[in-house]
Amino acid sequence: MADWRNTTSTGAGVLRPEALAAHATLRRYPCDGPLGHWVENYWSLEWDLADGATFDSATLPHPACHLSVERGPARPGVGPERVVVSGVVTRRFDVSISGRGSVVAAKFRPGGLAAMSGRGVRGIRDTVAPASAFLPPVVVARLDELDDPTPIEDRVAAMEAALLDVDPPTDPRYDQLLAIIADTLADRSVSRVAEMEHRHHLSTRSLERLFDHYVGVSPKWVLARYRLHDAVTDLDAGYDGPLAALAASLGWYDEAHFNRDFAAMVGTTPGQYRARVRPDGVDGG
Repeated sequence: MADWRNTTSTGAGVLRPEALAAHATLRRYPCDGPLGHWVENYWSLEWDLADGATFDSATLPHPACHLSVERGPARPGVGPERVVVSGVVTRRFDVSISGRGSVVAAKFRPGGLAAMSGRGVRGIRDTVAPASAFLPPVVVARLDELDDPTPIEDRVAAMEAALLDVDPPTDPRYDQLLAIIADTLADRSVSRVAEMEHRHHLSTRSLERLFDHYVGVSPKWVLARYRLHDAVTDLDAGYDGPLAALAASLGWYDEAHFNRDFAAMVGTTPGQYRARVRPDGVDGG
């Protein structure tokens, strides 16, 4: 079994986190127990906005699926069942929050949901499905009981306790995927799919099949997303050097390609994001 303590995720994701913090409370919780082989971490989001107020949050998602228990106004794609799994989101994830609500969730490692459930996840890419399609009914029923007024930390603990009732199969292919992801994140010089193939002795087709089944997207997409996460993290941390130098350090051939890829996913150019200015010239604060 691969060592799940290796990093299989970056710390990036939320765009303009200071704006989200002014409207909602986001917390992350480690997964240090036996479920850590499949679950990266748990997280929660709570909000209580004034009547008529809304906040539009934006996230650059990871190549990971999520299990969530969602209370309050339903986001698009979530029906009457509020215990859901979300597949990898290939575009910027925008959601508007209003009223009062909360989310308690488990963020799986890349491939973790597929390995735990024994079911491929390509079919839920860019969509939401009832958790009952992937997890035993008794587990989903326990999760559906999680609600106010139970403190959020207790709901996170109850989610972990419920997931411990899942009996994942032994899966060497998942272990192989984790090793590839961990190696890619540990050595950021790996910026091409051909390097992944060479380092892990896999053909192009074998690597693509592995990612397609477990992650739901291609290895090329995963590499590109990690590079964009790194760029956003550096800009959020106050990087004030030349953007061409930042692009080169992250594997882009030139600044023009960097600008194009960044804008296509984030919605602004790197320069505009750094200045916290939207394309219409309004302060994005």
